[in-house]
Amino acid sequence: MSKAQSKNILNTNRKAHHRYHILETVEAGIVLTGSEVKSAKTGGLNLSDSYAVLKNGEAWLLNCHIAPYAYDALGMRQAEPTRSRKLLLKKQEIAKMMSKAQAKGWTVIPVEVYVNEKGLVKVLLGLAQGKSGPDRRDDIKRKDLERELGRKYKLH
Repeated sequence: MSKAQSKNILNTNRKAHHRYHILETVEAGIVLTGSEVKSAKTGGLNLSDSYAVLKNGEAWLLNCHIAPYAYDALGMRQAEPTRSRKLLLKKQEIAKMMSKAQAKGWTVIPVEVYVNEKGLVKVLLGLAQGKSGPDRRDDIKRKDLERELGRKYKLH
């Protein structure tokens, strides 16, 4: 089985590529409760305004909304939907990301959340630099041009 087929993508941050230039990516584990994992696997995950913070040698994911699990028959205690969630990274990876994020003014954002071949929920973090207004407009113009050319030269 190829690498692309072995991961099941739960959610992607669609605004990430629109708002930021993604310069590097790092895979991280995430600490979730059982009901959060079930909810994420059934589509209750939203990454739109989430970001990662590196402090005290630890990485934390903030503003990631995981809806309460809908099929909870036992009435288990549900965690707060937007609570801070710890990210699992090696110390060297955290140090590398902290130095780049602080020195160059970059932001750490989640690009996608997926389940790997072992069944573990992983987060793909991106070291990103914010786009300016003209950069966004250039991207929109390029996409519109590609769409028009695709329509014009579409094979029938």
